[in-house]
Amino acid sequence: MSTELLLHERQSIIRKRLADKGRVIATDLAREFSISEDTIRRDLREMAAAGLCKRVYGGALPATLEEDNSLLNRLSIKPERKDALAKAAVAGFRPGMTLFIDAGTTNLAIAQAIPDELALTVITNAPVVAAALLDRRNINVIMIGGQLERKSGAVLGSRAMQDAANFHPDICVLGSCGIDIDSGVTASFYEEAEFKRFISTQSRKVMAAVTNDKLGVPTPFAVIPLGGCSTVIIEHDADPAMVKAIAGQGIALVRAGAPRKA
Repeated sequence: MSTELLLHERQSIIRKRLADKGRVIATDLAREFSISEDTIRRDLREMAAAGLCKRVYGGALPATLEEDNSLLNRLSIKPERKDALAKAAVAGFRPGMTLFIDAGTTNLAIAQAIPDELALTVITNAPVVAAALLDRRNINVIMIGGQLERKSGAVLGSRAMQDAANFHPDICVLGSCGIDIDSGVTASFYEEAEFKRFISTQSRKVMAAVTNDKLGVPTPFAVIPLGGCSTVIIEHDADPAMVKAIAGQGIALVRAGAPRKA
C-alpha cells in the first residue's frame, strides 16, 4: 500500500513539474526521488499510456503537446514566455541588418516584437511571419516561395532551397524543435531539418530562442551542432545544468527576463 501511495505521489509531482517547466528529464527525476532511472521510465510509460504526458527521448513533455501540435494550437501555449524571449532577441538587431526569420511561434513573437522604427530587411519562409510585418513600413519583407507544410507553418522543399540560395542574412533566427548538447539543434521532419541546415550555412550568424520544453530534448533530425549557433536565448528559469553546458560551448548565452503575469 505504501509503495502504491508513493507511486501516486511521484506521478503527481511529475505532473506538476510538467505544468511548471514544460518538460521533465528522467535522470533528474531519478536523482530527486533517489530511485533508479528504470523506475522513472516505467512511471513515464504508465503516465503516457494514461494520456498524462508524452514520452520523448530522455524524459517527457506535457500531454497537450501530443494532442495537437499544430501551429494554431502552439500559438496559445505560454505566449508570455515567448514574448519574454522575443524581447531579449530583438535587442540584438541593428538598423540596416538583413535577417532570416524561420517558422515557429517563438519566432513569430520575435517578428512582432521588432520596434516599428527599426529599419530591416526580413526574409522568411513563414507566411505568418510575413503577415505580422505587413504594415511595418521600415521593414522590407522577402517571402521565400514553395510548398507550405501546414503543421510547421513553413515553406519547404526544393523551390524554397533555391530561393534561399540567393541570400546571405546577417542573422538567421532559427526555429528549433529541440536543442541538446550532444545532438545540437534538431527538427521533427527531414525536409524541415534540410532547409534549416541550408539557411544556417548561408547566414553570417545563427540565433536560436529556446523555450524550456525544447531544452535538452532532441528530436529525430539533426540541423546543426550547438556550436553552430552564435547566440542562444533561454528563459529566465532555464535548467541550470543545461545553461552551464551551453555556456561551456563558447556560445553567447542571453537569459530572457521573467515573463509578465497574465
